[in-house]
Amino acid sequence: MPHDAFQALQHANYRRFAVGFMLNSLGLHVLTTAVLWDVWERTHDPLALGITGLCRALPVVLLALVAGHAADRFERTRIITVCQACFAALCASFAWLDLHDAPVWQFYLLLVLSGCVRAFAGPARGSLLPLLVPRRNLENAVNWNSGFFQAAAISGPIATGLAIDSIGSTWQLYLVAAGLTASLAVVAPFLRPEPAPRATEGLTLRSLVAGARFIIGERVVFGALLLDLLAVLFGGATALLPMYADEILHIGQKGFAFGVLKASPYLGALIMAAFLASRPPIRRAGPALLWSVAGFGACMIIFGLSTSFWVAALALVTSGALDAISVTIRHMLVQTRTPNELRGRVSAVNTMFIECSNELGSFESGLVARWMGPVFSVVSGGVGTLVVVGMIAARFPTLRGLRGLSDDDPHAGQAEGTRETSEAAGDTAVP
Repeated sequence: MPHDAFQALQHANYRRFAVGFMLNSLGLHVLTTAVLWDVWERTHDPLALGITGLCRALPVVLLALVAGHAADRFERTRIITVCQACFAALCASFAWLDLHDAPVWQFYLLLVLSGCVRAFAGPARGSLLPLLVPRRNLENAVNWNSGFFQAAAISGPIATGLAIDSIGSTWQLYLVAAGLTASLAVVAPFLRPEPAPRATEGLTLRSLVAGARFIIGERVVFGALLLDLLAVLFGGATALLPMYADEILHIGQKGFAFGVLKASPYLGALIMAAFLASRPPIRRAGPALLWSVAGFGACMIIFGLSTSFWVAALALVTSGALDAISVTIRHMLVQTRTPNELRGRVSAVNTMFIECSNELGSFESGLVARWMGPVFSVVSGGVGTLVVVGMIAARFPTLRGLRGLSDDDPHAGQAEGTRETSEAAGDTAVP
């Protein structure tokens, strides 16, 4: 039978979720683009840009295990509703700060609060998705989710950059972001996830670390997450994009240039997501994961050395396309190998890995750029990513040989010549 690229969208539950998810993603990208530009305009300091990543990451890392336990114990749609209402309130607060020309430290404070909300929202959303579609349609839903996210991540920064150039302020943009993020709070109560077992244990140290123990025991998943953590920690350059748009690439409309640069990786990811959604499940997933991350590192080197705006943008587009491959593989590994009663806590640990790589990577980039310059920061990070790929490939041979991902694939989760099995949290077998 031919592959149906729209199989996930045939489910009303997923369609509702997808609408709210895309509008919320659009709002969050408007918010983050506006905040980065505001901080740069107030400081013209790469380290100040890096601190924005630190403010967003630390609350997620500190609260992720508690948030994961909450996602496994309580109704996930209610958690999402509350979190999205909080996001809307924070967006309105950013508007107030910009309107009153508040100091940068107050922007940092709101970023910390937004990180607290993100800590609870991420595991709830991530662990809800497998309950909205049948397992056979999950990879297709993941690809559509990625596509919707990328579409929002393209249009949000570009529209924000154009608005910055035309109106010269951002408080109106924060109010738009407030309305968009509130949309998922409206949609969430109407979702009807499939009934599934929930965690029953109380808030204990054992229950909190169950997700981490599961991931460490599931070596293929651990290797994939560790690869992402270290590669993006070194290779990420998002925090320095306002500096590149303003001082290095020399294009007239600086807000527009920043918006395009920020949107470029997501354009590449959207193209790749559409391609993956139209194709059968990925074969030889391990080599695909490793080569895609290596290509990402090479793209960062090209971007770092660029003095042409369009060369820089093309390098970022290609990096996003390659990253989309690794995102799909990692997400499928986490979702298909995790029992439902652990999904919230495993998603929380996954969120910790993502935040450490993306946001702490932004801080690392800003710190190195302060002392060694932005070009050295980006290029050295790309080289570091290539080194990481080699180390992970050598240390995790089962990841290197991983083949199929879906349960319907006879080779799912199977490395060439081996099959990895493990137990999580001491007593939960991998399904």
